[in-house]
Amino acid sequence: MAKKRAGKSRDNDSASGLSRFFHAVTSTPWRQLILLAVMIVLLTWQWPAIEAAAGGLAALFGWGLIILIAGAITVLVMVRQGKAASFVLRWNWWLGGISFLMAVWGVLGFLRMGGAFGQAIIGAPQSAWGNVLGALRIWLLMFLGVILIFPAACWLLAGRAVRGITRRMKQRRLMHVPPATGSHLPLQPAKSSRPPRAARVTPAATEDEAPDGTPSPAEMETGAAPEAAKPERAGLKQVAADVWKKYGQSGKLITIDGWKLPPLDILDTTPEVEFSEADNMRRAKQIEDSLSSYGVEAKVVQINTGPTVTQFGVEPGWDRKTKELKEKDKDGNVKVSTVETGKTRVKVERITSLANDLALALSAPSIRIEAPVPGKPIVGVEVPNTVSGVVSMRGVIESNPFQKLVAKTKMAVALGKGAGGEAVSSDLTKMPHLLVAGATGSGKTVCLNAIICCLLMHNTPYDVRFIMVDPKRVELTQYNSIPHLATPVIVEASKALTALRWLGMEMDERYQKLAKAGARHIEGYNKGKTGAEKLPYLVLIIDELADLMMAGFDEVETTLCRLAQLARATGIHLIVATQRPSVDVVTGLIKANFPTRISFAVTSQVDSRTILDSGGAEKLLGKGDMLFMPTEAAKPKRLQGCFLSDAEIDRLVYFWGGQRQEENTQQLKMDSLATAATATTTDGYPKDPLLEQALAMANEHEHISTSFLQRRLHIGYPRAARLMEQLEEELRRTGAGEDLPADDDTDAPDDTPPVGYIH
Repeated sequence: MAKKRAGKSRDNDSASGLSRFFHAVTSTPWRQLILLAVMIVLLTWQWPAIEAAAGGLAALFGWGLIILIAGAITVLVMVRQGKAASFVLRWNWWLGGISFLMAVWGVLGFLRMGGAFGQAIIGAPQSAWGNVLGALRIWLLMFLGVILIFPAACWLLAGRAVRGITRRMKQRRLMHVPPATGSHLPLQPAKSSRPPRAARVTPAATEDEAPDGTPSPAEMETGAAPEAAKPERAGLKQVAADVWKKYGQSGKLITIDGWKLPPLDILDTTPEVEFSEADNMRRAKQIEDSLSSYGVEAKVVQINTGPTVTQFGVEPGWDRKTKELKEKDKDGNVKVSTVETGKTRVKVERITSLANDLALALSAPSIRIEAPVPGKPIVGVEVPNTVSGVVSMRGVIESNPFQKLVAKTKMAVALGKGAGGEAVSSDLTKMPHLLVAGATGSGKTVCLNAIICCLLMHNTPYDVRFIMVDPKRVELTQYNSIPHLATPVIVEASKALTALRWLGMEMDERYQKLAKAGARHIEGYNKGKTGAEKLPYLVLIIDELADLMMAGFDEVETTLCRLAQLARATGIHLIVATQRPSVDVVTGLIKANFPTRISFAVTSQVDSRTILDSGGAEKLLGKGDMLFMPTEAAKPKRLQGCFLSDAEIDRLVYFWGGQRQEENTQQLKMDSLATAATATTTDGYPKDPLLEQALAMANEHEHISTSFLQRRLHIGYPRAARLMEQLEEELRRTGAGEDLPADDDTDAPDDTPPVGYIH
C-alpha cells in the first residue's frame, strides 16, 4: 500500500511539474514573444515544403479552400460555445448549408477558380451539353438546400399545387358528366364544383317551408311566391345539385338499406402545424431552471406536442439532506467536504403551487398542471403553443383509434385530439348521455355540430333519428332538410316540453316492444333486421338548457332525469348543452344522471366545479379547448375539439337532402306529437298519480277542498291545487261532480308541511 501511494504521489508530482512548466513558459509577455519568434523561424526554415503543400491544396480546392477554413472555424466556435447539440437538433439546416456551399463551389468551378474539387462538382464540361448538365447540378444543389432549410413551407406549397391541379381536373371532369336522373332536385351543368358565394344560402327551412324548397301553404293559396324568395330557392337548388353531382354520383359510395353514406372527401383536410423541436427544448430548459430557482429539483423527461398546448412531463427530483465533514490533509490544511445523508422525493404540491411562477417565466397566458398524469410517474405541465393548430374532423376520422371504434359501433363520435396530439373518440352508447357546458363563444355549438355530423357520416335515417331543440333559432336550424330528423328543429320552449313528454312515452313503448321480443337492449332487438324493421336510435340534442329550465323547471328536471336513468337500453340518448353552468340549471339530479361531461372555457372556478366537480376549466384557452371527463375516468382529459366549417356542414346537409325518401322516413309532426303527449293529461299537465286516491276520498266525503287534499295526502299546496282542478274536471266529465262545491278562495295555502312530509 505504501508503494502504491508513493507511485501515485510521483505521478501527481510529474503532472504538476509539467503544468507548471507550460505555465512558466507562457505566463509573461516576453516569453510569448520568444514563442512567436521560434514559430517564425520554423516557418522560414520549412517554407519551401509549406509552399509546395499550399500549391497542392490550391490545385485541389482552389478558392474553395476559404470555404473549408471558414467551415472549420465555425465548427470549432460552436463546439467551444457548447452548442454542439445544434448539429443534431438542426441537422437539416446544416445539410442545407452544406448544399448551398457546394453550389457556390460549383460556380467557382465554372470560373476555373474551384480547383479539381469544383470541376468534379459540375463535371468536366467539354461541350455546350456539358455546361448545361453542370448548371443543372448547381440548381439541384440549391433546390435541395431550400428543401432542407424550409421543409414545412415547401411541403405546404407542394400540397397547394397538387390540390389546385386536382381541383382543375375534377372541374373538367364534372363539366362532361351527364345529369343524373331520379333525383327530386334538377341537375344543371355547373361551371365550377364550388358554388359562388353569392349563390350560397343557409339550408335551414322553417315550419311553413319544406326543406327541399317547395312553396309554403301561404304561397300556394296566393298562387305565387315572393320575388325575394325565388333567387334564394334557385340558389339552394343549384348548390344542392352541385353537391350531389360532385359527391353523390360516385360508384364507390357505401349503400346501406337504399341510402348512400357520404364519402370522406366531403370533409376538408387541414394541414397540420409543425412545431419547432428547438423551441420545445428551450421551454423545457426554462421550466427546469425556474423550478430549480425555487428550490425544487425536477427534470423534463417527456414532451408531448398537441395542436393547442404542449405537455411537458416533469419528473420530480429529490430533497437531499447533507452534512459537512472537516478533514486535515498531510500539510495540516483543513478541507471541508459535503456528504449526502439521505433523500426524499419532492412533493407534488410544491410543483403545482408554482403554476403562476412558471407562467411568468414562460410568458404564457395561463398554465394548467396535471398532477400526476394518469398512468405515468410524471407531472404534466401544459403550456400554450405560440401558434395554434386546427383539428379537422377528417383527420380524427382517418385515425386508427376511430376506425377501430367505428368497426364495433355505429354511434362512434369524434371529439378531437389530446394534449399529445393523439386522436380521441368515444362511443355514445357507452356515455350514454352527455352534458356540455362553457361560456359564450368557447365552442359548445361547434362541438354539437361535430357530434351530429360524425353520426351523419356513418348512419342512415333507419339507424339514427334526431330531435333537436334550438331556442336560439339560428344554431341547429340548418339541419332541417336532412331525413334523419324525427321532427323539424324545435325552436319554441312549449313545443320542447311537449317533445320531452312524448319522448318519455316513446321510451315506455320501446320497453314494451323489447319485452315482447325478449331482448334486453336495442342491439339485441335490431339483430337480423334491416331497413324500416329496425328500431332507430333517438338522439335528443338541446342547445340551451337554461331556457327550458326557465320555462318549466320541475317538469324539465323530472323528465330529463327519468330519461337519463331508464332510456339507455331503448336507444335514447341525451346531449344537453348550456352556457350557464350554475346550480339552478345544472342541478344535482341532472349531474348525477349525466356521468359524461365536457367543459369548455368558463369564467370562474365555481362554474368549473359545478360541471366537473373540480377546477381547471377556468384556465382553458377557448376556441375548442375543452376538458372531457368520460364515465370511467377519474380525471378529465384535455382535448382540442374538432372544427367543422359552415361549408362542410352545408355539403353534408345537401348530400343527405339530395336523397330524401319521404315515403320511408315520415317525420313526426308537432301536432300529432303534442296530441300523443297530452292524451293522458288534463289542462296541459300530466295526470297526477294521486288522482285515484282523490277520487276515492271524493266518494267517501261530502266536502273536499285543496287544504283537505294537502293535509290528507301529505303534499304541498301547488300540487294539491292542481290535483283539485283535475279532480273537478274528472268528476264533471263523468257527471258525478254536479253537486261538488267549488273550492273557495278563502282556503289559504297551508305552507306548513305536515308530519312525515319532506319538501
